[in-house]
Amino acid sequence: MSEREAEFLTSLDARTRGILETCSRCGHCVEVCPTAGPAGIDRREPARIVEEVLALLRDAGDPQSRGARWAETCTGSGRCIGACNDGVNPRFMLAMTRLKLNGLRAETERHATGQAAFGKMSQGVKVLSRLQLPAAFLADVTRSGRAEAVAPPDVVLYLGCNVLKTPHIALLCLDVLDRLGTRYKVLGGPANCCGVLQFRAGDAKTAGRIGQNTVAGFAGTGASRVLTWCPTCNIQLGEIVLPGAGAPFALEHVVPFIAQRIDALRRHFVRAVPKRVALHEHPGVAGVTEGVLAILAAIPGLELVDLGQPRVGYMCNSLAPVPAYKRELHAQELRAAEAAGVDCLVGIYHACHRELCAHEATSPFRVVNFLELVGEAMGVERPDLFKQWKMMQDVDRVLAEASAQIASAGLDVDTVREVMVAHILGEQPLPLGHRALAESPAPPSPGRFFPE
Repeated sequence: MSEREAEFLTSLDARTRGILETCSRCGHCVEVCPTAGPAGIDRREPARIVEEVLALLRDAGDPQSRGARWAETCTGSGRCIGACNDGVNPRFMLAMTRLKLNGLRAETERHATGQAAFGKMSQGVKVLSRLQLPAAFLADVTRSGRAEAVAPPDVVLYLGCNVLKTPHIALLCLDVLDRLGTRYKVLGGPANCCGVLQFRAGDAKTAGRIGQNTVAGFAGTGASRVLTWCPTCNIQLGEIVLPGAGAPFALEHVVPFIAQRIDALRRHFVRAVPKRVALHEHPGVAGVTEGVLAILAAIPGLELVDLGQPRVGYMCNSLAPVPAYKRELHAQELRAAEAAGVDCLVGIYHACHRELCAHEATSPFRVVNFLELVGEAMGVERPDLFKQWKMMQDVDRVLAEASAQIASAGLDVDTVREVMVAHILGEQPLPLGHRALAESPAPPSPGRFFPE
């Protein structure tokens, strides 16, 4: 075991002991959890559920208890954090509980599960990004962070991995930072992984090595701030990795960073955007929804409509442990957007965009990322090829239209087909339409692991 791996595991153990010593078992975190009810958890004894979680952290609990079920179905909404009066982060507490539950499996199985998840994610990112981005840009962004013989950037923009499947979002974010005059270094892709897939699989040792290597790469750039895009990476680094890493930089999300500079950005809004829009929201990372609302409110001509929908999870894929509830929420929101007569349903994150964008084909409104509206106001357009492909619902046609880029990128056609089937046809209720979505059968439970 390396020194970094040992330091990481020691930090997790120490923080877990702190929870066991500090938590008063009041149960407020259970009471405010927005997905405990949809997960089928009886909350009449919230303090008892917390005690069941703490017993698992002491290696003395019941893997079939309500506490275990609560940990396994946590969607990361973060409402519990503000409800705790003991100074405990219940979201971290549940993450450690899941780690304990997965620790009941053999180490070789946990390691293999993490490797398989990482390999699947890496393949999808590699294929979809190479079909949409220049090779030189990808080579620079996806190499490991390190010191260079240039002045340190103001910030590192850390994209994570999966936003590169919908790279128009990342490119628009860079367009905004350019307008703000921010000197940045962009890092992302599997070479700069946060380690979350290994952590979810219960392979904490590998997760620690990967996460701390990435943190060291950020530090090597000399930047004093790292701006995340992906909420998964934000939570994994901010709550799991960094507390034991002693990093010489501040971690924050890029949306509040932009929102704090809205007056400077407003000067670059050269076009009115006369649209009625509604925001698809997730509360998991503090300040992001508020920041997006402030940015959209600054766009001339834009009208914001509140659909009054539940705000849960930190991104759509975080709702995977409660699949029927996720499908119900999506169906409700699509119906509400249609009833409100919006021109656009506007998402924030890439995973939400991948899940929702093809509903544009059967809806009287467009499904876009909020940065597309910012780009429109700035006079900038970045094509959304992923949505075009997904709305086709025809992998053979996609392969034919992308054949030149497939050859240019040196990709194997069978591998591209496999990725396209998974991302273009996978989890797609489009043939039913959103009116029938709530009545359609729920997909099988994903168990203890979120999809990538």
